[in-house]
Amino acid sequence: MNRKKTMADLGRMTADEFHRHEKFPVAIVLDNVRSLNNIGSIFRSADAFRADHICLCGITATPPSPEIHKTALGAEESVSWRHYDSTADALDQLRADGWTICAIEQADDSISLERFAPEPGKKYAIILGHEVYGVDQTIVNAADMTIEIPQFGTKHSLNVAVTAGILLWHLTANFIAPANVK
Repeated sequence: MNRKKTMADLGRMTADEFHRHEKFPVAIVLDNVRSLNNIGSIFRSADAFRADHICLCGITATPPSPEIHKTALGAEESVSWRHYDSTADALDQLRADGWTICAIEQADDSISLERFAPEPGKKYAIILGHEVYGVDQTIVNAADMTIEIPQFGTKHSLNVAVTAGILLWHLTANFIAPANVK
């Protein structure tokens, strides 16, 4: 029988333990994301993949918020975050702190996700954009690289929270080594 694990079996850390634990070198930048449910879902994925922090930019809402909490399920308490008036301000700070800036967008010179392997020792900030307009073109221009998730259906994009989960899994999987996993 394939028994479903209990909460005790999973041995998850508390929010305080999470804050003290080493994070993967991944930051998430939300460029004017408008949906509170998407923001909450991204917080939850950031917690699941132990992302370093989230930059909430422009119109992107901030905790505390019942709507964010509804999908974050408390991850807004464990994941570090900061609000910036503009995404450009966040990128200036990230770049000064040594982060490699990656816009997640469909663009002429984008790197397909399956061909992107993060370099050891580098920190990556992934920019996710507005649900309708994507990452602003001036922000795409300011990025060090653009990464694209290949798609094969009729729609031209994925939901921003789904995109965050895919990117976080890909980056984290490339950083995982037996010594890094609890």
